[in-house]
Order: sequence, then structure tokens, then C-alpha cells
Amino acid sequence: MDQDLIRIYKEIGISENVAAYGERVLAGLRERFAQMDAIAEVNQAKVLLAMQKNRVSSECFAGSSGYGYGDVGRDTLERVYADVFHTEEALVRPQITCGTHALALALSANLRPGDELLSPVGRPYDTLEEVIGIRPSRGSLAEYGVTYREAELLPDGRFDYEKIQSSINGKTRLVTIQRSKGYASRPSFSPEEIGELIAFIKGIKPDVICMVDNCYGEFVRLSEPSDFGADLLVGSLIKNPGGGLSRCGGYLAGTRECIENAAVRLTSPGLGKEVGASLGMSREMYQGLFLAPTVVASAEKTALFAAAVYEDLGFPVYPSGKAQRNDIIQAVELGSREALCAFCEGIQAASPVEGFVKPEPWDMPGYGDQVIMAAGAFVSGSSIELSADGPLRPPYNVYFQGGLTFYHGKLGILSSLQKLLDAGCVSPEALAQQI
Repeated sequence: MDQDLIRIYKEIGISENVAAYGERVLAGLRERFAQMDAIAEVNQAKVLLAMQKNRVSSECFAGSSGYGYGDVGRDTLERVYADVFHTEEALVRPQITCGTHALALALSANLRPGDELLSPVGRPYDTLEEVIGIRPSRGSLAEYGVTYREAELLPDGRFDYEKIQSSINGKTRLVTIQRSKGYASRPSFSPEEIGELIAFIKGIKPDVICMVDNCYGEFVRLSEPSDFGADLLVGSLIKNPGGGLSRCGGYLAGTRECIENAAVRLTSPGLGKEVGASLGMSREMYQGLFLAPTVVASAEKTALFAAAVYEDLGFPVYPSGKAQRNDIIQAVELGSREALCAFCEGIQAASPVEGFVKPEPWDMPGYGDQVIMAAGAFVSGSSIELSADGPLRPPYNVYFQGGLTFYHGKLGILSSLQKLLDAGCVSPEALAQQI
């Protein structure tokens, strides 16, 4: 092992044994890393072609203010997104504050009183519970007369087609499919698996809108759910497609009708996509999208490294280090509150921003349980950057994601392991056996 690397790791607080273990794990991942790089190369070309087709120029980087009428950069970026995701239209705006806001916008824009929303993949991510009204909240869909139904996954994580079929009825207007696992131990779904589910649903009710929460999944595979029949994709620009540069924002990409509905909900009936100033953020949104395939590959490598490190030490990991990946999230079942907090402390300690801070659990808005979150990021809350979080509830899973570079992501995982060792959650003997 390189002595310079040992020296700098020691200065950061990572022991020689932890560093040596990391190198041993890394040696077995080279072939998988090469496969991820091959996907990134194709996706990079896809983004480049979309930008060239839509004649992106320096004029597109000029900001607008006020109403934002005639914002060439904004309108061109939305055409680029539509081409990247192979959809009719897109809505890409800094006024969309986060992924949950983007999802709430998509749902409220395309559902009407008396409609029913169906989740065929079990309970959606925690923050959507209040949006839907599963947990009562002001302004929820339930308050506007939209009902909700869900079909749990089978014990092995597959779709329960029989239950889904019995759940679809005359009121079913929109089906929401969460691609990533969220705060669950289930598998994340590939675009092809989502396509099979969509085909099944539309075979029962062809006019239903199939919406995919695409957060954390963009550019991990060569295709996207919109290539397999999804009517609407929804995501956040401080996750994958922002490439670590976008300071805020979200996107919707899909059919013209779904996007126009969302545009008038975001702004106002009669105004739609015509207003909405870019406020000087266009350049970072373009450049972030351009870098996204490479950044996502780095985050995916980091997730795979995390899976291998903790799986070899006997921790349950989701997905397995040997499984095909469909998003950048890696879940590790840590088994105790102490271990979850130690893991997050290690990620925070490896952060370039506020690395001196010790994360503590807190009552985070939108969540039913206390959440601990480590995120020393250049963009607040950016989970394409090195970050980890988890709800304080059994089995005390941590959900790790991000890493703008693999080298930083690797360092973060080793730091998390060091903190687990220091807290007595991993024994030195167990580590020594793996070196």
C-alpha cells in the first residue's frame, strides 16, 4: 500500500488496518468499476448529443429576472432534458425546491377530486406520507378528495401482480412507482422491471398515468423508465442530474399533457411554462447535467465499495455487493442506534464542509421518526455529494449515497468504519481477519 496514502489517512484519523482493509476490498471491484465506466461513457454521449441537437450556446447561460419572459436558457434546457429522457416535454426549474416538492407538484397537477392514487410498490418514501395524507397534513391530496391505495411487494421484493390487479378500479387515475428503495430494505427497480410493471398496469387500464419517482436512479443504467412506457419522471437537481453543481431545483419529464398540467400548477393557470426566471442559475444547471454521468458513476462506485466493505464484515447490505445496481443508494443494516450514529459521524468527519460537526438525531420536517443525517456538502442537502442518513428505528439501517469523486467516497466509507471501530460496534479482531 502506498506510504503517502497511509500517511495522509493517518492524519485524517483512519488507521493503517482500516486503510489496508479498504485496499483489499478495492482490489476485487475493478471489473465492476469498468462496467460502470462503460455505462457512464454512453450516457455522457447521450447528454452531449441532446445539448448539440438543441444548439446550446453561451446565450443560454444569461440569467433572467422578474417574470422570466423569453428566457432562452430555461426553455432550451427543458428541451435538452426532454431529449435526454426521450420524452415529449420537460419542466426544469429552480423554483422546484426539492424532490418531494417535485413529486407533490406532479401528483397535485395530474390528480383531481374523486381520483385515486395507487402505489404498487408498497408504502412510498416517508416525506410523501403527508403529501398523500397517509399522515394527516394541511394541504394533502386527501384534503382535496384524492383517495389512496397501495399494494405491498411480495416478501422477496417482487411486484404482487395479483394484488395490483385487484387494486386498480374505475377511480384509479395515477400510479406512482418509486424506483429507489427509500427508507426500506427492498430492492431498487431497474427501468426494465418498471417497464414490465407499467405494461401490466396499462393492460388493465390504458388511460392510467404511470409516474416514476426517479430520484437517485438517473444515469445509473443505459436506459430510463421513460424508455419503457413511463408517462412522467420526477427528480431533484441536487441529486443525480445536477452533477453536484446545481444549487437547487427539480425536474419533471414526460408527456406534453402531464408537463403542461404541472407547469400551470407550479406557476398559474394561463401562465404555465412562460414565466419563471432562471436567476442566473442556468450555467450550473447545464454544466451539472453535462457532468452528471461521470459524477453518478463515482457515486455508484462508492456505493459498491460500501456494500463490499460492510458485507465482508457480516453486516446485511441492500443491495448485495454482488447484485446489479439500479441507483446510487447503499443501505447497511447496523443493528443499533449507536452504530447508526457512529457511521454518520464518520461520514461527517470526512466532509469538506463542516467536517468538525458531530451529527445528532432530530425531528426533521416531513418524517415520522427522528432522523440522523450527515451531509457536509457544498450545496446544502445535496445527496449526490457524500452523505448518509437514516431514521432512528429498528433495524437501524443507514442509507448512504453520493460522492462527487470516488476517492472522496472511499475515504468517507473508511472513516465510517473507523468510527464504528472506535465505538466498539466492530471488533478489531473481525477486521484483522479480513485483511
